[in-house]
Amino acid sequence: MLDNLTQRLAKVVKTMRGEARLTEANTAEMLREVRLALLEADVALPAVREFIAKVKEKALGEEVIGSLSPGQALVGVVQRELAALMGADLGPEATQLSFAQQPPAIILMAGLQGVGKTTTTGKLAKYLKEQKKKKVLTVSADVYRPAAIAQLESVTKQVGADFFPSHSTDKPVDIALNALDWAKKHYHDVLIIDTAGRLGIDEAMMQEIAAVHGAVKPIETLFVVDAMLGQDAINTAKAFNDALPLTGIVLTKLDGDSRGGAALSVRHVTGKPIKFAGVSEKLDGLEAFDPTRMASRVLGMGDIMALVEEARKGVDEKAAADMANKIKAGGRFDMNDFKAQLTQMKKMGGMSGLLDKLPAQFQQAAAGANMDQAEKQVRRMCGIIDSMTPQERAKPELIKANRKRRIAAGAGVQVQEVNRMLTQYDQMQTMMKKLKGGGLMKMMRGMKGMMPGMR
Repeated sequence: MLDNLTQRLAKVVKTMRGEARLTEANTAEMLREVRLALLEADVALPAVREFIAKVKEKALGEEVIGSLSPGQALVGVVQRELAALMGADLGPEATQLSFAQQPPAIILMAGLQGVGKTTTTGKLAKYLKEQKKKKVLTVSADVYRPAAIAQLESVTKQVGADFFPSHSTDKPVDIALNALDWAKKHYHDVLIIDTAGRLGIDEAMMQEIAAVHGAVKPIETLFVVDAMLGQDAINTAKAFNDALPLTGIVLTKLDGDSRGGAALSVRHVTGKPIKFAGVSEKLDGLEAFDPTRMASRVLGMGDIMALVEEARKGVDEKAAADMANKIKAGGRFDMNDFKAQLTQMKKMGGMSGLLDKLPAQFQQAAAGANMDQAEKQVRRMCGIIDSMTPQERAKPELIKANRKRRIAAGAGVQVQEVNRMLTQYDQMQTMMKKLKGGGLMKMMRGMKGMMPGMR
């Protein structure tokens, strides 16, 4: 998101050195770069003007303290104002969903056709079920789009939530009221209503969704918008904001657009907080939106908290504890353990997913690495281990020439790849021995160049 802004700011930081304070003269070039980057990212002109004015007001006269360069000091101001533009000024509670009503708490999903509303409904059901421990019921009030009801039923089942069936012959208001009655009788905590979208904004659609809203009185009305819509997102946001009392925004396809200006434009136009961001097509690819952390990510500062959360979700803590105890007790690190490490990395979103959340300097250091190729190699390594016998996995030293040829044939790879993987296993085993002896720094240094694609 906003990759161009990241690159432009990094370039200007290098040129601003040796000044004691930020002045109109030494910030002019950087503010021009920020303005161009935002406009290129499809941020609405009124939002850009307001943003630049605020940055200029806050930056002028600010002392450059400590070891900061003037460029770094200005990036700090830009980061704070970018976070405010994304909603940090509304306070941390603003981005949270409200459940302050007699259960079920009703969430109404609104937006145009094709923005990913139905899939987002499923993702939100999964998020509420797993992260908030809520009993969730979904229902589709989209009686127009072919297979819309079946699609929601499918994604709801995939995430393990409950689904209330509806039919294309039913009226949307009746569907919503029947689902609400069912949710009350079956003690659901949350009811999510997926409404119909259109290819364009029309009065009939707005009247219908307003009628559904009036009938069920949802505590949350979320406007779902495609991050790749650009300037079109602004007109859409205005129309929905005029027709409905929106409480928040969900941005979809944020991973698919390096510009991402819709995030800033929609927030600016509606005045409503961004509550969630769709960061991948997977059903767990929905993140609670944190303006401060997103601003840091946009400016190349990384999102270490998201990285930690990703690790928590992906890592099997019991398996990790068992591994640590095994190594401490002098047990050997075998091929089963090596595969477990590779699998954990895949669960955490793979190398490219992790790299995206690291600060810019780390991303630049890995710029020469082909992440897609590296992830393919990880999958191939798992395939090679799967082609081994249980005995070979437990005692890799048994694997000599004949066994290597058989394993390679079973995995559909060349013998050289088996040799390469065994070398990487040996390196990991050596690192584990150092970890046992407390040599953590040695182990970190030893990791350089060990993983595939990261040489």
